[in-house]
Amino acid sequence: MDSPNQPDRLDRRDALILNELQRDSRQSVAQIAERVGMSSTSCWKRLRELEARGVVTGYTVTVDREKAGLSLCVIAEVNLAPHTEETVQRFERAVAACPQIVSGYSTTGQSDYVLRVLVLDIKTYERFLHDTMFRLPGVTHVRSSVVLREIKAQARLPVAVPAA
Repeated sequence: MDSPNQPDRLDRRDALILNELQRDSRQSVAQIAERVGMSSTSCWKRLRELEARGVVTGYTVTVDREKAGLSLCVIAEVNLAPHTEETVQRFERAVAACPQIVSGYSTTGQSDYVLRVLVLDIKTYERFLHDTMFRLPGVTHVRSSVVLREIKAQARLPVAVPAA
């Protein structure tokens, strides 16, 4: 059976298409179809369905952060108070609008949020802390860890391909 029974479930062909797109999103539909063993028309329809279902949310390029002038990567653990729905929503909207914060997670444990921040250097991060981070809604505490060396940075998801 080629199409999934459940809307969020991926079948073998969907998974193959996703892995090809993640490998190189600049490929044509014809190139992807050839690599996954489908006709171009079938592949195109599958791809449009994956987009319509929200599985494929966009197409992007990978940029070397250091060559783009973003030499400093900082992991910032943030605590909020009070823990009201309004504070959380305001904080999350502010984080989403801040270009230096490239990823953010609401977490359990010692911090409420873990953020990944990219900037030019330590002086720039210090200014960012005082001018932006400490002014975000509800922020009471920020613990910063400077990344010494990135050992893995992968945007590609490990989409499992079901057996044939």
